[in-house]
Amino acid sequence: MRYVETGAGRLPVIAVGCMGIARLSKVECAAFVDGAMQNGLNFFDHADIYGGGACESLFGEAVRSLNVAREHMFIQSKCGIVPGKMYDFSKEHIISSVEGSLKRLKTEYLDSLLLHRPDVLMQPEEVAEAFDALERSGKVRYFGVSNMHPYQIELIKSAAGQRLFADQLQFSPAHAGMISCGTEVNMQTEAGVCRDGYILDYCRLHGMVVQAWSPLRYGFFEGIFIDDPKFEKLNEALAKAGKKYGIAKSAAAAAWLLRHPAKIQVVTGTANLAHLLEIAAGAETEITREEWYEIYKAAGHILP
Repeated sequence: MRYVETGAGRLPVIAVGCMGIARLSKVECAAFVDGAMQNGLNFFDHADIYGGGACESLFGEAVRSLNVAREHMFIQSKCGIVPGKMYDFSKEHIISSVEGSLKRLKTEYLDSLLLHRPDVLMQPEEVAEAFDALERSGKVRYFGVSNMHPYQIELIKSAAGQRLFADQLQFSPAHAGMISCGTEVNMQTEAGVCRDGYILDYCRLHGMVVQAWSPLRYGFFEGIFIDDPKFEKLNEALAKAGKKYGIAKSAAAAAWLLRHPAKIQVVTGTANLAHLLEIAAGAETEITREEWYEIYKAAGHILP
C-alpha cells in the first residue's frame, strides 16, 4: 500500500469509507474489515450519523470478533450534523457525539475527529474547548474538518490550538470544481467560478490532507460515472489507462486523484471487498501527466 505523510502520521492513501456497511450482516462486516486489514487498508472512516449510528456499532462488533489490536487500526469519525434539523458545533454536542461514537465503536479513543459540515452558528472558542477536553482525556488524537473552505478553517484555528490535519471534500474526475476554477481562472465560464475559496491550494499551502469522498460519483449523490453512458468519453479514457496498467476503470479514477501533487486520500464508499480492492489497485499506479489531462478533459472539463 502507498502512504502519505500527514499531520496525523503516515497514512494509507486509500481510506475505507464505512457509510454503507450497515447493509452487511455481522459475519459479512467482519469479513470485510478483515479483508481490508489483510491488504494494508487499515484506515476506516466513519461518522456518527452513518446508518443512524448502526455503521459504527456493526464495525465495533466486527473488530471485537476479529480481536484486532487497536494500535493496528486508524479509526476516524465525524460529528456536527443533526439529521434533518441543524448543524451543531457546540462544545456539548461535539463531546457527546464523540462519546457516543466511542461507545458504538467499542474503543477508548478516535485516531481522528472531523467536524462534518460547517455550522453557521459556530463559536470557535467552544470548538476549541471541546477539542482541548477531548485531547486531554485521550479520547481524540487528531482533529480535522470536512466540507469547509479556507476561512471557516481559519476561524476554527483562531481559537483552537490543535493542528487541523485534513479536510474531507467531494472530489472526482467528474466533480472537479477545485481543479477547474483554477484552470479556467480569469475566464467568464461557469466552471471558472470558485465555489470553495480555493481550498485545494489552501490545503497544499498548509500541509493538510484532502480526503476525497465520492471518488466515483458526479454531482451531489446523483450517481456513479463508471459505465454511465452520460460519461462515455470519461469511461473510454479510464478504460484506456486501465488497459495500459492492468487495472479497472475505478482504479484508474483513484490513480487520477492520487496523481495530483496535493496530499490526497481516496475515501472509498463500497462495502464490497472485491470492489474495494479493485479501487485500491489505483494506489499502486502512477499515471502520466498526459494521461491525467486526457482523463480530465474526457470528464467534460476544458483547457483554455
